Amino acid sequence: MDITKWMYEIILVIYGLSLVGYFIDFIQHNRKANRIAFWLLSMVWLLQTSFLCIQLISDKSFPITTLQEGLFFYAWILVTFSLLMNRLFTIHFIVFFTNVFTFFILLLAISMRIQAQMEPSSIQFVHEILITHITLAIVSYGFFTLAFIFSLMYLTQYYFLKKKQGLKWMWRFGDLKRLDIYSFTAITLGVPLLLIGIIYGIVWAYSMDVEFYWLDIKTIGSILVLGVYILYLLLRIVRGYRGRSIAIYNTAAFLVLLINFFLFSLLSNFHF
Repeated sequence: MDITKWMYEIILVIYGLSLVGYFIDFIQHNRKANRIAFWLLSMVWLLQTSFLCIQLISDKSFPITTLQEGLFFYAWILVTFSLLMNRLFTIHFIVFFTNVFTFFILLLAISMRIQAQMEPSSIQFVHEILITHITLAIVSYGFFTLAFIFSLMYLTQYYFLKKKQGLKWMWRFGDLKRLDIYSFTAITLGVPLLLIGIIYGIVWAYSMDVEFYWLDIKTIGSILVLGVYILYLLLRIVRGYRGRSIAIYNTAAFLVLLINFFLFSLLSNFHF
């Protein structure tokens, strides 16, 4: 069971990294990130296929007789389609959103399979899902904090340039264009990590059969934070917002994050 648990964890880690790569390509049209994401997803497909073949040989029947087996096979089908679409089509948003949904299905299938075995290592695995949920959320908050700092530096330097003050030390901040790009890059990394973290949290709550509140203030707050930063990306990419305007928006977005992290945690009945 321990070996199987480690294999499942490796699959999820590789798949998570693949999602980050596809998101970077989706936002920045980065072909290198797309290639890395494709090969990582190919590794996930190979590991999934190995599991299916082993189960087919050991049980001498196709592994779709239970809900968790059906979900695992469903996830394998979606990963297969994703790999084909990545090679045959240029509509990358389909590949990314398909993989987000597939990651949720795969994580749910693995959690249900582990939970059904009811061993100490199974309980540990479900606990690790919670740890991963918290870790990814905090790491994403770290990237959003860096983005806020870069935006604050941008606004400060912009102010002194307009006033023509502080010219002797202002160069240490870096040029405005670079600060804008750094902030954008940090948010591009933070958004997929927070999305994956939220998926882990939902699956953990389902696996543990806890009383999960969709209307819990912290749950709503986390989804709101994700939505605020997705809107940042839409404003920048679709509407072409740059410079001071998007820096002001990013500063306001960080205030929403702080409210969720501190105030909503105190008001939550589910989180602590």
